[in-house]
Amino acid sequence: MGKARIKLIGKNPDELEEVCKEIKEITKTTGVELHGPIPLPTKRLRINTRKTPCGDGSDTYEIWEMRIHKRIMDVAGDERTLRQIMRVRVPDGVHIEISLE
Repeated sequence: MGKARIKLIGKNPDELEEVCKEIKEITKTTGVELHGPIPLPTKRLRINTRKTPCGDGSDTYEIWEMRIHKRIMDVAGDERTLRQIMRVRVPDGVHIEISLE
């Protein structure tokens, strides 16, 4: 029995929650211990740009923002459980990292 730490990173929190729900269902059916999903602080990437490219007129700015959401799950499972977790369909907008301990 080993431990696996699953780290999910994405821009859309709904997609992250969907993947977390699928992993929870797998751990329930196999009877494996699960800790999480633990939400990490959201990273906000902001860019301020001027609306007018030439510089004439008033100083008006647009603010563009992208939020990066993260979740961590710890699964204490055997090889069969981890294989099922690796088969979970992950959307394009979600990045998943699995590290074994």
